[in-house]
Amino acid sequence: MALAIVVTELSWQPYVLANHSWSAAFSLPVQLCDVGGFVAAVALVWRQVLLVEVAYFWGLGGTLQALLTPDLHDHFPSFPYLQFYATHDLVVLAALFLVIGLGLQPRIGAVRRVFLLTLAFAAIIGLIDLVTGGNYMYLRQAPAQGSLLSLMGPWPWYVVLAALLALIVLTILDLPFRLSRRRAG
Repeated sequence: MALAIVVTELSWQPYVLANHSWSAAFSLPVQLCDVGGFVAAVALVWRQVLLVEVAYFWGLGGTLQALLTPDLHDHFPSFPYLQFYATHDLVVLAALFLVIGLGLQPRIGAVRRVFLLTLAFAAIIGLIDLVTGGNYMYLRQAPAQGSLLSLMGPWPWYVVLAALLALIVLTILDLPFRLSRRRAG
């Protein structure tokens, strides 16, 4: 599964290069789902708990949202369509496999850790957006096709509200583990 994630993630680069559409503003593998995919692949191989936590929370909190409201311009059976669904499905599957299949549960404090890592990651991506003119993580503009971000008001308010929603979602995703720790303790 780790190899499949890496291959599908990296397959985008030859595609945009072959189609002469590569640009730093649109083609870098720095969306949350892209980086989450690489984190999930590494977590599947090394099973380091922090990587598992990031893969789990980003996979179910972010990548699942992308699957529910995809920002796609291409339709089935185009390569962009298939690549999008293959990568995103694999990231969600990896997150579930790591936590449910392998039993590598998030530790106490995981929500805070992953939330702060996500904020730091978003700050780095904001700088990349500034330098490239890109819109990675939709930090400059909500998706044109509509998503949850579209319901959160104009920029920059939707970024702030998305961060608060992310904290709520992370907390909800952690709830079963918090309850199981309470029962065990």
